[in-house]
Amino acid sequence: MPLKFEPITLDKQNAYLDILAQCPQKTSDYSYVNLWGWAREYDLSWAWDDKLVWIRQNFPDPIYWGPIGSWAEVDWNARFSSHVSESIQFTRIPSQLMERWKSEIPDRIQIRESRGHWDYLYDCTEMVELKGNRFHKKKNLVNQFLRKYEFTYDSLAADRIDLALSLQTDWCTWRDCESFDTLAAENRSIQRVLENWTEIEGLLGGLLLVEGKIAAYTVAERLSEDMVLIHFEKANPEFKGAYQAINQMFLAHQDEGFHLVNREQDLDDDGLRKAKLSYNPVDFLKKYQIVILD
Repeated sequence: MPLKFEPITLDKQNAYLDILAQCPQKTSDYSYVNLWGWAREYDLSWAWDDKLVWIRQNFPDPIYWGPIGSWAEVDWNARFSSHVSESIQFTRIPSQLMERWKSEIPDRIQIRESRGHWDYLYDCTEMVELKGNRFHKKKNLVNQFLRKYEFTYDSLAADRIDLALSLQTDWCTWRDCESFDTLAAENRSIQRVLENWTEIEGLLGGLLLVEGKIAAYTVAERLSEDMVLIHFEKANPEFKGAYQAINQMFLAHQDEGFHLVNREQDLDDDGLRKAKLSYNPVDFLKKYQIVILD
């Protein structure tokens, strides 16, 4: 029976989060905020199949993402035989799902590593304390910000969204977002999330203000019991060290018991990869491109 795909909507977010909670390995791609925030950019849709949610991307090319749910409870050979009448391509498949498919349907699977989609994981305590030579440059920049500016830190809440939106608009002007497809798409996704802040479950965020002027913001959410996922982070380049400061202060002000910080992928961008590696990740959530043969 073919899967019936439909638009990703706000009214089903809690039902999706219940199924995501059963998933043994949660990667950034499958957070509800990412699915809904980027749905228009990737033309994402989902199909509800018993206790699984399947994700399909149609732009720029048709491809499937990993089905979300309790993977151990699924007879994958039977499920694929039911839904797949021809070879099907998957992207962003977490390593645990890849290993399960590899074990259960070894004759039907082709696997290729997808380094650009790996999630970067960091130790939350290290990111707050910035101790030692590994974090020397980051610590210096935070200290410069602390010494140079009269600032206040505050949580990002509904009554402060206009400040974050104003910085996002300015940031896109400085970076000429409309001349770059990736930056323009990210800007639309950020605006979609910020403008619907009160409708989305579990959002977290922080603001840095310098003499009443917004210097930086961050948007995040809890991905699992011990992991916080950072979605968007922007700063005014006028304030030296603002990026490092918002990164450190947001985590320092969390009392949710987070041990790990997920800062998403680098998408094979050399500059982004260098920046993410500079914060000394402690691990990665690896993902794969997979073809399931009919």
